[in-house]
Amino acid sequence: MAEFFETGFLLGHMNYWLFVILMMTGLYIVVARGNLLKKIVGLNIFQAAVFMLYISIGKISGGTAPILTGNSDEVYSNPLPHVLILTAIVVGIATTALGLALIVRINETYETIEEDEILAQDQMMYEADRASAEKTS
Repeated sequence: MAEFFETGFLLGHMNYWLFVILMMTGLYIVVARGNLLKKIVGLNIFQAAVFMLYISIGKISGGTAPILTGNSDEVYSNPLPHVLILTAIVVGIATTALGLALIVRINETYETIEEDEILAQDQMMYEADRASAEKTS
């Protein structure tokens, strides 16, 4: 158990520690905050942590780019995680843009981006519709 707390082990796995910290920070922001814009920021932090994990897994110590040189002893890094992350970055940008556009429309409709205030306004509209339906019937 003591070998897990040695400086070399901790520094050698720094990218994994940062992954955990970023992921938990992003998850906390998404769950604990009521502001929709802060939720988008939390999702982006969470997403960056996942990117970092996949890129860390794809790196091999001493590995080079997978370009064939004729040397059979050469170690190559797997390019697939990096390609997948490039695709995920594009999808993440599109998702963020869509989320921000939805937040703009929500702000135009409700004049707020706070989750609690939006729910309260929806509840008031539901009760008003229900009361007017009871009056007419």
